[in-house]
Amino acid sequence: MHPTEYKYLPLVSSPEDLKRLAPEELPAYCDEVRRFIVESLARNPGHLASSLGAVELTVALHYVFDAPADKLVWDVGHQAYAHKIITGRRDEFPSLRTLGSISGFPRPSESSYDAFTAGHASNSISAALGFSTAAKLRGEKNHVAAVIGDGAMTGGLAFEGLNNAGVSKSDLLVVLNDNRMSIDKGTGALKDYLVGITTSRRYNRFKTRVWNRFPPGSRIHNALKKTANAIKHGLLQQSNLFESFGFRYFGPVDGHDVVSLVKILRDLREIGGPKLLHIITVKGRGYAPAELDQSAWHAPGKFDAATGERTRGGNTRWQDIFGETLVELARENEKIVGITPAMPSGSSLNMMMEAMPERTFDVGIAEGHAVTFAAGLAAAGMTPFCTIYSSFLQRAWDNVIHDVALESLPVVLCVDRGGLVGEDGATHHGVFDIAGLLPVPGMVIASPMDGRQMRDLMYTASRAGRPFVIRYPRGAAPGTPWRGTPMNEVPVGKGCKLRDGNNVAVLTFGSVGNFAAEAIDRIEAEAAKTETETATEAAAVAHYDLRFAKPLDEDILHEVGEKFARVITVEDGTVIGGVGSAVEDFLSRHGYATRVEKLGVGDRFVPHGTPAELYRLEGYDAEGIYQAIKRNIK
Repeated sequence: MHPTEYKYLPLVSSPEDLKRLAPEELPAYCDEVRRFIVESLARNPGHLASSLGAVELTVALHYVFDAPADKLVWDVGHQAYAHKIITGRRDEFPSLRTLGSISGFPRPSESSYDAFTAGHASNSISAALGFSTAAKLRGEKNHVAAVIGDGAMTGGLAFEGLNNAGVSKSDLLVVLNDNRMSIDKGTGALKDYLVGITTSRRYNRFKTRVWNRFPPGSRIHNALKKTANAIKHGLLQQSNLFESFGFRYFGPVDGHDVVSLVKILRDLREIGGPKLLHIITVKGRGYAPAELDQSAWHAPGKFDAATGERTRGGNTRWQDIFGETLVELARENEKIVGITPAMPSGSSLNMMMEAMPERTFDVGIAEGHAVTFAAGLAAAGMTPFCTIYSSFLQRAWDNVIHDVALESLPVVLCVDRGGLVGEDGATHHGVFDIAGLLPVPGMVIASPMDGRQMRDLMYTASRAGRPFVIRYPRGAAPGTPWRGTPMNEVPVGKGCKLRDGNNVAVLTFGSVGNFAAEAIDRIEAEAAKTETETATEAAAVAHYDLRFAKPLDEDILHEVGEKFARVITVEDGTVIGGVGSAVEDFLSRHGYATRVEKLGVGDRFVPHGTPAELYRLEGYDAEGIYQAIKRNIK
């Protein structure tokens, strides 16, 4: 940051500094924060559009409340970039999400101003109610505000929190940041309801006059409240959902008028009990390319800040192989339908959505519902492909077990972003799905090594007639030809031997097999240079692509147990309870005296960084596998 380029931004390193600005200076400060976010993320990618839309709200909250004593609990934490800039992390912000620097999401371990971790959606109200209740029990007068938005109000947990908070009478403020979006355009009845509320100015003016004239708790106030509810039906033609939960509803108001927001928040600070402020914002506000294409600019990657031109990637992404292949399969099989919880563009289900809109369903940020909805479709004779990011699938564990596996329904769970995802960090790494799904009876768990295998596995899953998981990572797939290749049915539970050997066996699951192939090539190249029989024998490393974590290929495992004293397993997930553990358990149960070294994610939450940095950090990139082979060669 060059101080000469900004007038107000260098003056603010804390909320206390912010409060020294005059109210009339806040709009200019907001403009500078917004420009700083755009310029920083153009060089170092992150979540852009959501935070641009929340700048004025963030400034107003910190101007009115006294964090960290007052608690600001963020939902879908990629709204909180301005919050990080205000709370002492401005100078680190240009290195956001890089290894060793600050996270892209609120993290209490990073700053006392981050009240609660917010990587996933819909948890803010429940967490904020916890803070509010604890303050009440301790006799403290601290304020608590939950900021929910970017589609998070469609999550079931948000309504569980509203339901409990409304009857608790806690002094809690919920700010609904309504930009009518999540990552993609908002969907569902709640979105339509919120749009309806935004047009009801008459009701809001009437209610405010009633509330201001008679104090809460008075008999006149209570009587008029009942009258207001009756009149409200005539003005709105519907009940106010939030007041039905026991919240006092205020709004909707302009979420980009920072001076007005400051006044409103100061008034609400003095009102006790649960209350909800409904603000209307524009996702991507203040940066024309982001406003015009809000979905694409949710997380745009690198771009030119001046022109808005985005940097394009090279190889086809795994999700695009999924999207294109699903369209092909659906054209051949009218029973196939597609489901996603608010991730059509992120998962590339938007391809089928455009080709066959009547057979694709975006259910909002509601992963549990997505899985059970898929189960209902499957029970009715359809073949649903439900695509969910691995870390988000964690919120649907019960639904997978109870509604899919227990009923043995032919739901195809396409688990996107399996493994280490990179810069989003610990809240988004998809490292627990293998270990979580392996104990579930009847599940098929598969992972492709390349795009052609991905197509074969999707074709196989569409014909399997049982619960089927296909797991694939984030990012570009290996450059092997796949588009237009014939799809073949794969025998369920059968892997393949990619390379024979008699010294060490390397067993891989999924795309990390490409790292192993690179490491083995290096071992063999080094052996070839020595031109000795001993070196050649030492380089005889066998490589097996398991392809299925469940059921495991028992023929391969018996061959490995009989032939090799040392085995290395590699997976892009936790080694505790993962594929390596299942292999080790099999070999032990069958009496093989085989030593197994398991490579994967250790017993810890992995930080944020580039995927290459994190694979190296966890020791299962090509170099890590190479070193493991060298350790185990006899």
